[in-house]
Amino acid sequence: MPMIGVRYVTPSPRPGLQAEVAALAARLAAEHLGKDPGVTAVLAEPTRAEDWFIAGQRPAEAGLGAFWLDIKVTAGTNTKAETTRFVAAAFTGMARLLGPLHEESYVLVHAADGDAYGYGGRTQNGRWAASHPG
Repeated sequence: MPMIGVRYVTPSPRPGLQAEVAALAARLAAEHLGKDPGVTAVLAEPTRAEDWFIAGQRPAEAGLGAFWLDIKVTAGTNTKAETTRFVAAAFTGMARLLGPLHEESYVLVHAADGDAYGYGGRTQNGRWAASHPG
């Protein structure tokens, strides 16, 4: 049940890109982190080219895109290898959508404690306990 936030900038915005970014993030979470698409939420936010700076420069002025992807997952549900593959796939996939990327495009797999994270009014550890009585 991840919550994924993606902010991005591209020198070549186009109709439909926001939905493609959201779909990519959800697909990668399912493929690489084993997350259920049925409870995956994505907030995809295009950012104006004039608002994004890296080292004091606007990447779009250099013909580059950039992004920040932050996915919240329950701690202990993924291995280092899975998160490594997810980070690499996110960079590759976003480059396909946004065009050449500035290297300082970031992915954070934020592993939150199951007692501090949940949805529908229940924590993840509470969900687990309810499905594993005894």
